[in-house]
Amino acid sequence: MTDGLLPAAQAEALLLHCIDYRLAEAVSHYMRGRALTGGYDVVALAGASLAAQTPEHPEWAATFWGMLDVAIRLHGIRRVLLLDHRDCGAYRLALGCDLARDHDAETAAHAHHLRRLRAEIAGRYPAISVETLLMALDGSVEIVP
Repeated sequence: MTDGLLPAAQAEALLLHCIDYRLAEAVSHYMRGRALTGGYDVVALAGASLAAQTPEHPEWAATFWGMLDVAIRLHGIRRVLLLDHRDCGAYRLALGCDLARDHDAETAAHAHHLRRLRAEIAGRYPAISVETLLMALDGSVEIVP
């Protein structure tokens, strides 16, 4: 989606991550390690990839898509980083179970929502690359293929 406007400034990426205060410093540290400090836009929603798709809160999805469009139009972003995290309370509330008790089930649930959102972004914005990531509470990050 473009209206012919040129970006006012360039940014490398848009980061979607959870609002969880426990990971604020870990997320900043991770982005510094990726050499993206000062070069990315941020959207924080409870549940990250889940929030952008949950039928219980369509306004959260609308916020994500609106911010993605703005980041593309104003800052010329070329990629999106979708960063979910383990032991996520939003997943617990939305899915009605504590996935943190089963590592494999938790990984599968996050992978499902991350992949689904990646596919939807690719469908709407084929030129934008998407990374799907899962952060542990210790700040380590794994790629979700």
